[in-house]
Amino acid sequence: MSKFLLIDVSVLPDIFMKVIEVKKLLYTGKVKDTTEAVKTVGISRSTYYKYKDSVFEIDDALSSRKITISLIVNHLRGVLSSILDSLTSFGVNIITINQSIPFNDMANITITFDISKSEYTVNEIIACLEKNEDIVKTNIISME
Repeated sequence: MSKFLLIDVSVLPDIFMKVIEVKKLLYTGKVKDTTEAVKTVGISRSTYYKYKDSVFEIDDALSSRKITISLIVNHLRGVLSSILDSLTSFGVNIITINQSIPFNDMANITITFDISKSEYTVNEIIACLEKNEDIVKTNIISME
């Protein structure tokens, strides 16, 4: 289970901010690919890939708390509905849902939701989802 901390960047090694810079360069399209982005900020590709799914920038105001998660699920009737029911029971606002075409009886679901009005933490929400036997893997893609 993932556990999150809010840490002032001044006490962290510079590498974490460089990972954030790479993500911004890729997102904005200022570079053509990961290789160019890591060269621009001065880190290795392996370092970027090691931390890219674990380092996120949080908005100072925290007025909006958007989370994007990726789920690998068993391709069974009602799994997506069950996941959405779980999320809404936590008082989140679901923004987008995307499900891939199933392959080998597994599907990838990407969901973006806003937890700014929820009384629950990201950790509590993810822990609940991970209890679902039809969810094979849970990964947080981004937090805003």
